[in-house]
Amino acid sequence: MRIATTIFLTDETISPVRLARELEQRGFAGLFLPEHTHIPASRDTPWPGGDPLPREYGRSLDPFVALAQAAAVTERLAIGTGITLVAQHDPIALAKQVASLDFLSDGRLTLGVGFGWNVEEAADHGVEWGSRRRLVRDRMALMRALWTEEPTPYAGEFGSVRASLAHPKPVRAPRSREGAEPLVGPRTLIGGGAGPGLFAHVAEYADGWLPIGGGGLSEALPALRRAWRAAGRPGEPVVVPYAVHPSAEKLAHLADQGIEEVVVGLPAADDAVVVRALDALAEFL
Repeated sequence: MRIATTIFLTDETISPVRLARELEQRGFAGLFLPEHTHIPASRDTPWPGGDPLPREYGRSLDPFVALAQAAAVTERLAIGTGITLVAQHDPIALAKQVASLDFLSDGRLTLGVGFGWNVEEAADHGVEWGSRRRLVRDRMALMRALWTEEPTPYAGEFGSVRASLAHPKPVRAPRSREGAEPLVGPRTLIGGGAGPGLFAHVAEYADGWLPIGGGGLSEALPALRRAWRAAGRPGEPVVVPYAVHPSAEKLAHLADQGIEEVVVGLPAADDAVVVRALDALAEFL
């Protein structure tokens, strides 16, 4: 089983460069970083983890900048976002960021896609909360048009782009979808709670699912696979449990369910604390 990591990197924690080198030296599979552009001080939205909101949420580094540093000092370490708040980005600019990072890292990028939980943060970006899932779907389609090899126009509910020259292209080869255009772009995983709506999004425009914690997969995986087959997708969806608190028993249980990769959490802390945490996790590698 491949074991990747996630952490809130901030202006007060270990640096992306030091962490990436430590991860690759020890044999960890990857580094995933979350995203928050800002946290409004007047926030009314409750944090799903229970208030108070941890300090690192308002201090997190931009994931694409930090992952670029991580990729530059490693050769094998996979990099990923966990997750990108697609609704809060201009899709043309985001398509360029994603393609450039994937190209420069030689195809090591996984794009984690999420819909967000912070109403006030999204509102500052002009996002109407009730339509954000449709907005993300639309923006992913627009980005795929820019990632397609030939200039391809797109006109959707929320945005459009004319047929354009847009390079570099993501490294990963297109994936077939029955009755639809091939899926282009880096490996894409959608985060969120299990349910028919989420699984429909996964089956339509992603490579798989990024569930938090990994609990309840025995019931959720059959439903995801049914949605996958109904969408005409060949093979199996990728499932990568995220922010897992590992134990030998938990990892064995996930392996029995066909899970081949997990993402474990690291503390948002300084060099010494994070390195000790990595050493403690080494028994699972």
